Amino acid sequence: MKALWIIAKRELSGFFTSPVAYVFLVIFLLIAGFLTFTAGAFFERGEASLAAFFGWHPWLYLVLVPAVGMRLWSEERRAGTIELLLTLPVTPWQAILGKFLASWLFLALALALTFPVVLTVNLLGEPDNGAILAGYFGSFLLAGAYLAVTCMTSAMTRNQVVAFILAVVVCLFLILAGFNPVTDLLVRWASPAAVDTIAAFSVVTHFDGFQRGVIDTRDLLFFVSVMGFALFTTGVILRGHRAG
Repeated sequence: MKALWIIAKRELSGFFTSPVAYVFLVIFLLIAGFLTFTAGAFFERGEASLAAFFGWHPWLYLVLVPAVGMRLWSEERRAGTIELLLTLPVTPWQAILGKFLASWLFLALALALTFPVVLTVNLLGEPDNGAILAGYFGSFLLAGAYLAVTCMTSAMTRNQVVAFILAVVVCLFLILAGFNPVTDLLVRWASPAAVDTIAAFSVVTHFDGFQRGVIDTRDLLFFVSVMGFALFTTGVILRGHRAG
């Protein structure tokens, strides 16, 4: 655990040694605010909830999370430091989890900085703060799932742009699998059981429960499974580089 946290601390401090992290935080907050209050018609809804805020998160994270995670392993491969890292007295899993946790904590910070939205809805009405807390928890898991996928694609290539594009494509599939216009189209060509099976792989399907304030173990297991599978695949890819 000590080695894991050393790597996480090193990676997290690396975010703030350049202005990129601060630029990302500003862009994240600006886009989140625009999607909530303008595109989401927050005030026009006339309800004390953050549905206009959380509803955009699968799409908001689609670009911003891969932008954070694309450099995790591709930069190590490009600079040739991956061989040095893998020869240090740490296991590949410690390196993988350390880098992943650092980036996930950075995303958690970005999410926490949206607290003015919570203050606003509480000043204007009497929202269900339990549902809001569940929504934040679900959003944190959603960001973790996207980040784990990006970690996997970053390990595949030394080109950050390629890692970014691959992550966006995979995450887009995880959205569209349960996106209503897509499922409505699939119903015309496939059986309802097949459509439900495809929708079960969608982050939208499992994130909806958190938005409503319901923490279902099946939804929790889905996000944990996505993260576990993506990080396991990352480990397999890195072991291949190490063997090579």
